[in-house]
Amino acid sequence: MEKPRPLWGNPLQFVFACISYAVGLGNVWRFPYLCQMYGGGGFLIPYFIMLIIEGMPLLYLELAVGQHMRQGSIGVWKIISPYLSGVGIASVVVSFFLSMYYNVINAWSFWYLFHSFQDPLPWANCPLNSNHTGYDEECAKTSSTQYFWYRKTLNISSSIEEYGSIHWEQAVCLILAWLVVYLCILRGTESTGKVVYVTASLPYLVLFIYLIRGLTLHGAVNGLIYMFTPKLEQLANPKTWINAATQIFFSLGLGFGSLIAFASYNEPNNNCERYAIIISLINSSTSIFASIVTFSIYGFKATFNYENCLSKVILLLTNVFDLEEGALTADNLDSMKDYLTSTYPNQYAELLPQIKNCSLEAELDTAVQGTGLAFIVYSEAIKNMEVSQLYSVLYFIMLLMLGIGSMLGNTAAILTPLTDSKFLSTHLPKEVISGIVCFINCIVGLVFTMEAGNYWFDIFNDYAATLSLLLIVLVETIAVCYIYGLRKFEKDLLLMLGHKPNWYWKIMWAFASPVLIISLFIFYLTDYIRTGTLQYQAWDATQGQLVTKDYPSYALAVIGLLVAASTMCIPIGALIIFIMKRLKKRSVSTLE
Repeated sequence: MEKPRPLWGNPLQFVFACISYAVGLGNVWRFPYLCQMYGGGGFLIPYFIMLIIEGMPLLYLELAVGQHMRQGSIGVWKIISPYLSGVGIASVVVSFFLSMYYNVINAWSFWYLFHSFQDPLPWANCPLNSNHTGYDEECAKTSSTQYFWYRKTLNISSSIEEYGSIHWEQAVCLILAWLVVYLCILRGTESTGKVVYVTASLPYLVLFIYLIRGLTLHGAVNGLIYMFTPKLEQLANPKTWINAATQIFFSLGLGFGSLIAFASYNEPNNNCERYAIIISLINSSTSIFASIVTFSIYGFKATFNYENCLSKVILLLTNVFDLEEGALTADNLDSMKDYLTSTYPNQYAELLPQIKNCSLEAELDTAVQGTGLAFIVYSEAIKNMEVSQLYSVLYFIMLLMLGIGSMLGNTAAILTPLTDSKFLSTHLPKEVISGIVCFINCIVGLVFTMEAGNYWFDIFNDYAATLSLLLIVLVETIAVCYIYGLRKFEKDLLLMLGHKPNWYWKIMWAFASPVLIISLFIFYLTDYIRTGTLQYQAWDATQGQLVTKDYPSYALAVIGLLVAASTMCIPIGALIIFIMKRLKKRSVSTLE
């Protein structure tokens, strides 16, 4: 078989492509959340253990397989065994699901970027009501940043059952996001190889700028102390280890087929072992770096809210009890509360419901992840900064670079197997195949711009990949070690690298990583079963907050189809090959 021409002009392009794909939004918005929830600095212990047991070995395995077989995800596993062709198809299906909704995040980033040039920022203050006699009722019950997110950006409905109409401004942003992705992949090697330099390096520049700014913000030290204070008791919590393993698994992008696709265009003698270690360490270091930035800003936001709360309480008590200006301060607030309680018990009791309990620890304990962190918490912190427009533009450009970089990997996982197909490549040029894939994803993605679109976004984000990817990578590991053969794989690596893998890699591939993946798979499966009726968070405009609701039956059916559509590719693919071979044998025996 004629090997495809290498895509990357040099190994550096390959490294940048992998970093651009692997270092994504999860490093910025999920890792800090996990640190916050599971032990602060103590979370780094299970995180790096899982990186050694799971992250580096599985990344090395995917890069080595793709580089040696010189095929996309479908072709690679078909070469190892025809019965495994469904594994590659499952990877393509998962990547297709991911592309459907992931580019919506880029659309939101475009939306916020365009609004970042306004002075003041549109999420800085609540809008006035129709009579101009006060603030909008929904905004008054929540915050200006939440109002801008839920009402202006999403125009969200009160439940998943209220579909609503398409938010056309968001639809235009989504079309723009897909147009940018298409232009980046249009010329294949020539365009993608150049784009990844920007998408991989620019986020680090912005993060560095934010680091300098974040460390100079008032209260930043409170966030950093909160992050690095280890809560070692969390190490006894199984969910700490589960989430550490899951974060490593998904942040590196294992199982999607993107890494196999990128590696398939390497030179045969490329040192994929060295690059697996480099990419893994850069990815993990970026998570920690982004967490330092996030917690410095988070500390600023928490301190700002805490001091603002104190100011309101001081003003309230000063006015009600006619105290001298300056008599009540943050330092003597608790003692003055005790004095007022004993001196004016009845009056203080009546006022008590209006007195907020201000706590810096409570502000820091407020756990937020995902879109809530990226588009609400960061926006709230940015609006209180000096030159807020500049930092807003920088931040959302960074989100765009991270999102586009990940999309290049997602689309490569889909397009590489398609362009490897002789039937498609002989009838359609690459540009047309890429255009069709982008167009289909864009049309389906319009569902996420409807009023109930964010609820469907959450369904895809929570259920389209988790179990599927665990099964895919488990089968990949077993296929290489026990079907293709670990000794044969050792010889392939010797041919490519000039040396065999050491005992560490072999133990991880053959035993430790599969056992860990099976444990994760069982955990998630039992967790879904124990949960019972699946629920989601719906926005209640009358209360100005999220409320928990049960998914309707048709939403549960979609969740089941999302999981089944990819996982069933593996057994169905094997069954089809088995039937085809039996039929071929019968036809041969009949002819004889």
